[in-house]
Amino acid sequence: MAKKVIEIKDLVKTYVLSEEVSVQAIKGVSFDFHEGDFVSIMGASGSGKSTFMNILGFLDTPTSGIYLLDGIDGSTLDDDQKAEIRNRKIGFVFQGFNLLPRTSAMENVELPMFYKGGFQAAELNKRAKELLDMVGLSGRYDHHPNKLSGGEQQRVAIARSLINDPSIILADEPTGNLDSKNTDEVMNLFTRLNKESGISIIIVTHEPDVAQYTDRKVVFKDGKIIDDSMIKKIKKAAKKIK
Repeated sequence: MAKKVIEIKDLVKTYVLSEEVSVQAIKGVSFDFHEGDFVSIMGASGSGKSTFMNILGFLDTPTSGIYLLDGIDGSTLDDDQKAEIRNRKIGFVFQGFNLLPRTSAMENVELPMFYKGGFQAAELNKRAKELLDMVGLSGRYDHHPNKLSGGEQQRVAIARSLINDPSIILADEPTGNLDSKNTDEVMNLFTRLNKESGISIIIVTHEPDVAQYTDRKVVFKDGKIIDDSMIKKIKKAAKKIK
């Protein structure tokens, strides 16, 4: 059986708004995620999916319950240790791309490896170029974000998420700012990365068509998981990005 990357048991997250008012955003959720899994997280606004994603990324702390990432208990870590784990084990992809506007595609991809430290410039350049080639952006190494389409910018963001060889990619509405053509390109890229390279991916999305690219769908409602099931993939082969 594949290695367990994430193990969550009886997770609760409560936000205390005042002495009299508190909101329970996550209500006793349990969840397992294995190496090579490709999962979509769905649910209406306020369902708890964004809070859950923030906890997965060590961006928020659960009130109670167990969360293990590669066997590491997040409750035992201080803020600096969590930041180090995020940089080493988690690749993030966001709806808004989050690229530095005055920085080239290659330099944007290099950033997490640069912050990690200990690498020569030639090594950084080589690794960034390899990843940009992988996502179909050969020849665009020196292009700034304003010279790239939305789909190309998201592919730069995906390359950046891979630079430190993370255990998992967390993608929060990665196609939310893209048209249907660029959505297909990005989701086909995620599919290739998962199936050909074995990269573990969790995607938060409100779009059923996007979820259909994944193998498993987890649906949140009122802070609870109401559906966790394998889904039939769309009958569309992952296309090679040109």
